[in-house]
Amino acid sequence: MKSLNILLIEDDMIESMKFNRTISTLKLNHHVTEAKNGKDALEILQKKDELPDIILLDLNMPKINGIEFLNILKRDEALRHIPTVVLTTSSNQNDLLECYKIGISGYVLKPLKYEMYVSKIEKLLAYWSINELK
Repeated sequence: MKSLNILLIEDDMIESMKFNRTISTLKLNHHVTEAKNGKDALEILQKKDELPDIILLDLNMPKINGIEFLNILKRDEALRHIPTVVLTTSSNQNDLLECYKIGISGYVLKPLKYEMYVSKIEKLLAYWSINELK
């Protein structure tokens, strides 16, 4: 499996820590860059020096929420191809439909149980590790 450059956009520090702990528990050799919100993520992406292989995006964030971020991302010719997976607690059907309409690559609900979370993240990253991105 290839090592992924992951951009994690998550404003909740506990969720970020949980994600990083999962990566290390699973002994995955992925590189994670973190952004606290959509605005910070866009600044990271504007550098365009090393684009992520995949973006994991929370929807409920300050400054620029997930859907606003997606709209900006998908309008940018240099960034629109980056697979973006929504990782959220929101099971709101309208959010789900809106995100797919904009062009996401997946929508994953964060389970409450840590073991389930680890299992979902493992499967998600395994898929994108074997998927031919470039």
